[in-house]
Amino acid sequence: MKTVSSLLDEDWYARYKKISKLNIRSSIYDVTNRCNLRCRGCFFFSSGEHKVAKEENDIRKWETFIDKEMERGVNLAILIGGEPTLCPDRVEAFYKRLPTFCASNGLIKLPRDRFPDLMVGISLWGNGEDEKILRGKDTFAVSSKNYEGDKHTYYLYTITPRQIGQTGKIIRKIRDAGLKVHFQLLSNDEGVDGFFWKEEELRDIRSEMDDMLDKYPDTVISSKYYHEIICTGKMLDRPFGWQECPSVTEPLDSRNPKPKRLIHFIRWASDLKTMHRCCTSETRDCSTCKDGAAHMSWVMVNKRAHMRSAKDLQNWIEIYEMFAKLYQFIPW
Repeated sequence: MKTVSSLLDEDWYARYKKISKLNIRSSIYDVTNRCNLRCRGCFFFSSGEHKVAKEENDIRKWETFIDKEMERGVNLAILIGGEPTLCPDRVEAFYKRLPTFCASNGLIKLPRDRFPDLMVGISLWGNGEDEKILRGKDTFAVSSKNYEGDKHTYYLYTITPRQIGQTGKIIRKIRDAGLKVHFQLLSNDEGVDGFFWKEEELRDIRSEMDDMLDKYPDTVISSKYYHEIICTGKMLDRPFGWQECPSVTEPLDSRNPKPKRLIHFIRWASDLKTMHRCCTSETRDCSTCKDGAAHMSWVMVNKRAHMRSAKDLQNWIEIYEMFAKLYQFIPW
């Protein structure tokens, strides 16, 4: 019988023991329906999710809601939007109560005297030219000044097909700003011309991401196994899709048979009552989803499937470590 201890040497087993104690239980929260950008391809607006619920403005109701979420077992709040920094009082209500991650475009700086160790993930959609096409402005020029040298901030670099051969320039800028970077791929929910992925492009960007991880290990927070999964859409020869995704809101999950999934996961709308289908969009075709967190979670809930060999289990450990670093459960 294969066991964790029989598959791992002493060093890998120590790494496994460190993450096995974390017991992360996350949910996602739309902090607001508003944003100071309108990005072409943002799943929140392209799916109309900003219209399904009227946002709650009473901060006391937010505080009561968060307390109930903690009673439900949530120990990681992932704040999205809209743009959460437009509502710092709501961000603070989470931050004062439990481990919190804030996804932001970085145009508004959260004050560190108020949020000293809040983990901030700044969205980046390519170089200045692509950002102007997809987002209306070069956000890096602003966000990099706002968060330069901040040890609790990293860039979530959503790579597009047009970035092939260009990622090194961006990573060096991020390194020079004293920040970290994590990769995911554009799902192109709004079908912008020139931003669809082709199979050969996915092969090329996978190789490029591997190369960037080798060249900039102190800047890039990633894993070659993760690159393989988001570029191929497969894990252990199983294709990603609706029947495999672990990040479906639990009360809305009618799949039968149910796959391995995140325990008690819910994505809440900003009225604190409405639930969204999953961690991204009800209108997205799951077979085309490139969301990095969904694919990381897919690996994480399938530990036993990765116990077929030492290498497979090591791959699983690396993914779990990466997730834990990105959400500040373990240090960089």
